[in-house]
Amino acid sequence: MLGGIALVVIAIVVIGGVIWQNNRDKPRNEGYGTVNNAAVQVQIQDQGAVRLGRPDAAVTVDLFEDAMCPGCQQFEHLFGQEMAQAIDDGKLAIRYHMLDGLNQLSASGDYSTRAAAATRCVAETGNAIAYNKFHVALYADENKPEEKGKTDLSNEQLAQLAKDAGIADAGVQCVASGAKAQEAADGANRSREVMAAAGAKVTPTALLDGKIVDTAKADWIEKLG
Repeated sequence: MLGGIALVVIAIVVIGGVIWQNNRDKPRNEGYGTVNNAAVQVQIQDQGAVRLGRPDAAVTVDLFEDAMCPGCQQFEHLFGQEMAQAIDDGKLAIRYHMLDGLNQLSASGDYSTRAAAATRCVAETGNAIAYNKFHVALYADENKPEEKGKTDLSNEQLAQLAKDAGIADAGVQCVASGAKAQEAADGANRSREVMAAAGAKVTPTALLDGKIVDTAKADWIEKLG
């Protein structure tokens, strides 16, 4: 009898653990999708950042990412839709800082920089809704390269993602040409300085007023105020 009880307890623990893991990995606000409010704007700002949000957004967070970063992909998977809704609602604006510290782990040796350059091309079009779609697409399973993988996306493939997101021809051509590569590299260097000043060393990192936000907590967006 005791053995049977022990097996039941073990089964409950295992099932409970699976449910907890599934809930932890479940995207927040699943089903919302990407930014869709025409009032949302996108602009390139200082330190190489791209601000996405309404002009009257209540809170602005600096978010540091790398297009090669697996943790950034997971972060986008978990919080991307919740961030999109908060941006649409004017509760949040995000300054995206795209870094290039993982270039050496890409097949081409410069994918992080090229992806960051592509986001600048897309941002310069002023199409905020398409910018968010493009950013999300970079981290989609079918697009994000694996670290130390055999392939990554060419500029032409990045340009196709931009086109699919709704970017106008001039922006698509900018991506395909790699025209913003040096600007992206310079912006990444400035963003690293901002990160270092806050004591942050890894991506993804979120800063609020120069202080690290604990994004390990599922309700971090709700607690921004």
